[in-house]
Amino acid sequence: MPQSLGRVLGLLELLQASPSGQTVGRLAERLGVDERTVRRYATHLADLGIPVEGRRGRYGGYALAPGYRLPPLMFGDDEAVAVLLGLVAGRRTGLAGTAAATETALAKIRRVLPAALRARTDALLSTLDFAAAPRPAVPDTATGTLLTLAGAASAHRPVAITYAKPGAPPARRRLDPYGLVFHGGKWFVTGHDHGRGAVRRFRLDRIGEAEVLDGTFEVPAGFDPGADVAAGLASGAWRHEVSVLLHTDLDTARRRIPPTVATVTGTPAGVRLTARAERLDGMAQMLAGLGWDFTVESPDALRAELTALADRLRAAAGRRPSRP
Repeated sequence: MPQSLGRVLGLLELLQASPSGQTVGRLAERLGVDERTVRRYATHLADLGIPVEGRRGRYGGYALAPGYRLPPLMFGDDEAVAVLLGLVAGRRTGLAGTAAATETALAKIRRVLPAALRARTDALLSTLDFAAAPRPAVPDTATGTLLTLAGAASAHRPVAITYAKPGAPPARRRLDPYGLVFHGGKWFVTGHDHGRGAVRRFRLDRIGEAEVLDGTFEVPAGFDPGADVAAGLASGAWRHEVSVLLHTDLDTARRRIPPTVATVTGTPAGVRLTARAERLDGMAQMLAGLGWDFTVESPDALRAELTALADRLRAAAGRRPSRP
């Protein structure tokens, strides 16, 4: 954990060990910082809701409110591992709101675990590694915005949001939020946009303000927020519209092709893949990697990309390693 965070929690530990309080000078000496820094740490603890009381006078200091004691968390081994790994995994997948929030949550939980269990979980966290690289950090999403929209979706209350697309001024929108979705390192809210008269999806990091309005709404029967966001991403405003007939069955296609990449539907002639793509070379590589026969319906430019890919593969297959 960051050194300053450890010292803030160290101050809490020193105050818990001295019910009558300690002077600022003594606390500074124990923590290895100056007196001004101790006062800043005390303010930080107070901001976290911990009742730190200042003592005035020449030898002024700090003490916790009478009777206050932070109890140990009564986690079992499985529960403690689940909570701590959940925070670590959330940070690596981009789910955690901010790195600082994750670190302070980890530090608080560690601080109040029983000593024996804390030693065991510390050993796990210090030796843990992941095969996959961590995702990039999630675009900043205000926690207040996330919680406001979640509460409105749960209570079926409409909201007014201020939404800003790149290169456009912020616009006020009225939305019936059907649900929140976390996908690809970003938060989305999906629901009925009153201005467009249709279901739309909005990235939370582009929402400046969110205000709950009077009234209620009903979510359409069977509406799936996750499927809606996935379908919206697959059919985004990209340059090329793609339609390919896959010679396989629908269940197999659904297992292999993510809904965020393309939409697959069953037809008498096979499975039709529809998607929008900014570049067709990536679509050609995906189709080749599936290993199925297929027929390109549109666009013709995709056939050219497939031909170019086939030429590169034939050339690579014909190369011989140079001999020393």
